[in-house]
Amino acid sequence: MNLFAKSAGRSWLPLRIAWATLLLLTWLPASVSAGSQKASTPPAAVTPARSAALEMNASDLETFLDGLVPVQIARDDIAGVVICVVKDGKILFAKGYGFADVEKKKPVSPGDTLFRPGSTSKLFIWTAVMQLVEQGKLELDRAVNEYLDFKIPATFPQPITLRHIMTHTPGFEESGKDLFVPAGTSLQPLGAYLSSHLPRRLFPPGTIPAYSNYGTSLAGYIIQRVSGMPLEDYLDQFIFKPLGMERSTFRQPLPKELQPFMSIGYQRGSEAAKSFEVVQGWPAGSLTTSAEDISKFMLAHLQRGQFNGASILRPETAGLMHSRQFGLHDALPGMALGFYEETSHGQRIIGHGGDTAYFHSDLHLVLDAGVGFFISYNSAGRGEVSGRSELWEKILDRYFPYSPPEAPAVATAAADAATVSGTYMVSRRSDASLLRLAALIGQASVVAKPDGTIEIDLLKETNGKPKRWLEVGPLLYREVGGQGQIAFRRDAEGRLQLILHFPFLILQRASLSESKRFILAMIGGSLGVLLLTVVLWPMGAMVRKHYGRKLDLSTPDRRLRLAVRLVCLLNLVVVAAWAGTVAYGIREIGNFNSGLNPVFYALQTISLVSVIGTVFPLFNLYRTWSDRQRWWGSKLHDTAIALACIAFSWLLLKANFLSFSVLY
Repeated sequence: MNLFAKSAGRSWLPLRIAWATLLLLTWLPASVSAGSQKASTPPAAVTPARSAALEMNASDLETFLDGLVPVQIARDDIAGVVICVVKDGKILFAKGYGFADVEKKKPVSPGDTLFRPGSTSKLFIWTAVMQLVEQGKLELDRAVNEYLDFKIPATFPQPITLRHIMTHTPGFEESGKDLFVPAGTSLQPLGAYLSSHLPRRLFPPGTIPAYSNYGTSLAGYIIQRVSGMPLEDYLDQFIFKPLGMERSTFRQPLPKELQPFMSIGYQRGSEAAKSFEVVQGWPAGSLTTSAEDISKFMLAHLQRGQFNGASILRPETAGLMHSRQFGLHDALPGMALGFYEETSHGQRIIGHGGDTAYFHSDLHLVLDAGVGFFISYNSAGRGEVSGRSELWEKILDRYFPYSPPEAPAVATAAADAATVSGTYMVSRRSDASLLRLAALIGQASVVAKPDGTIEIDLLKETNGKPKRWLEVGPLLYREVGGQGQIAFRRDAEGRLQLILHFPFLILQRASLSESKRFILAMIGGSLGVLLLTVVLWPMGAMVRKHYGRKLDLSTPDRRLRLAVRLVCLLNLVVVAAWAGTVAYGIREIGNFNSGLNPVFYALQTISLVSVIGTVFPLFNLYRTWSDRQRWWGSKLHDTAIALACIAFSWLLLKANFLSFSVLY
């Protein structure tokens, strides 16, 4: 439930068909290999020139945020926002902005209003895992199959472990089916859901980060089995109760006593209210909580597992959980155990973002400064760039000012920019399911600029324009005018990888046949020919009738001509049917569920019929070119139709629309 397309913490992108969207002083050193699963020490920070930092206090925070948040609410069409900042063991600032219920003008309250922080929920699952690790009931490096009552297939020799799952390196492909279900739907038992929705494994564990909701749900099920308690009860007893989080729950539907406090969710603040979102894979993102409640969780982690005399983790366990466990480049943020690094402004920061369809949240911990920041929106809004990321960046600029050291010019910058330019596919993707097309057309484009910098279309400024990146080391790039860094490296097969500031996924160079430009050209070219043929079909008949002309064709050729045009029409019907189904699905996130299975089977059936029908354009092409008397324009048109039908069939195959599978 993280969406790369908008920020580090926004991710159920496969359902939105968008992905969606990220620091290298030298090439990857031998001390941190791509598959390393051992804790590593980040490189020592270079002492930068600093301007004087403002004191972070409640008064200054309120003045600062009061000037920013209302403007953001109006600009992005947001209904309500809640913000909580903790520092030095206490809540420093907590305030709501806008409305929890627009129609009733009910204001947001940091203590009373409940939000759905999406994947930020995962931090509670990871904390529970670490509780059981310190009790000796779980082992981070033991095969998870030993804890399950069903088996994950041995696609690769290496077994999947909890350390892999907590660093998002188990290698699962993306899946979204039944992740959310319509309100009022009876949830499957967690074990039944997991065993029936097992995704394929794309990568050997411990090698490629690919964010996985399924992995978190799997960890939740393991907690349930090992503890002998329903997971909701375990979280209530061993996390919420010790911390005094009285208005927090993973339960769905929401308990009656909490329902009056629940904020409504919105697509935009000016639009109709949405219903309560039900998460089928609920350990991955079903937490409901208030900002003041989650402040207690932040304080516990900032204080190494301790809060108000209660202990949810031993200090050494919390230290292990917060330490770097996996990274593909020493200069870039890596994964801790569940938390991901967001290091910036000379500070080591860990955190986690989260998204449902309507709620969008971030949690950040500046460990050495003892500062925690939580923000949640109850609306998606219309901002192309995440407002929460913009706000967090401004807070860091204000209270942790930092100027990166000057970088020497790289002599090979222009050549390197040309080398890395191209299209890249996100590792968090599906290769075997009906989401394949989303991965193909949702790629990032890296473009070399004349001055040796590069642009990446998925990484944008607040104004919506692509950020520009300057090479500051061997294939290491820094954001022009900013601090974010990205890097390129080659995998074992020599294919370029784009390592982002977001350590839970990477981008991999796409081959020509899988590149977004090639796929879009195939789509546009084939549909253009098919549509033109279908449109000209009746128009040609009307023109001939007007001038009293008839087609000089034999009966077999006339029938073949009709069959060809019917195949073209059927192909367009297939496109419209798939597009309509996707439009229905994304209208409400819960629509992508098992109830669509008959629809998908029907779509795949008519897709197969359209592919079989390609035999008519091919036979027609043979007949056309065998007839020496046929007009050259007719031959070119029939050739274009045959090629368009072949391309369309190839696209259906490439997108897994002929797989007769309902996995996605």
